[in-house]
Amino acid sequence: YHGPLTTTFRRLKILSLSSLTLTFALTPFIFVLETTSSVPLVGRAALAGIAIATSSVSTALVAWCGRPYVTTLRWLEPHGAQAAGSERAVEITTLTLGLKKRVTTVYDTAFLVPTSRPFATWELAEAFKLSQPELESTRAEGLIPGEETIAETKTANGDVLGRWVVSWDETGVGTCREIGQVVR
Repeated sequence: YHGPLTTTFRRLKILSLSSLTLTFALTPFIFVLETTSSVPLVGRAALAGIAIATSSVSTALVAWCGRPYVTTLRWLEPHGAQAAGSERAVEITTLTLGLKKRVTTVYDTAFLVPTSRPFATWELAEAFKLSQPELESTRAEGLIPGEETIAETKTANGDVLGRWVVSWDETGVGTCREIGQVVR
């Protein structure tokens, strides 16, 4: 899957960051160029503050809206201990406000649940309950109680930024927590 709005979000982020940078760079000229005008210093300071605040808020909104947007999504075949219990993993690529790639690998897609967050369709579950057959097989393997990495987020270079870990109790109820920074 390739997100149809990837180019649009990329250009919007570039425009937003550029306008914020220009606002900060050019705001001091309000005080330099307007020395002969009849606008008092307090008025010029208010204009500068409003310009900076408006640009900052719009950049923050672009970052907030674009954070969960998936640019690419691909299925991965399972491998290693982290793929236990999952037929296939999914790799989700997003972009930060600074246009840096964040690659999140979800090893068990059963943990992807619908969300009510704006601009997102699903997210990683905060809690999970195993079905009775899964509980029995997991208990037989000696994995309960214990912990399991469900997802991890990496930089484009492969450096791990964070993990989404589930802690299983005796009854097969898992409580998830974030270690580091995970794109949920």
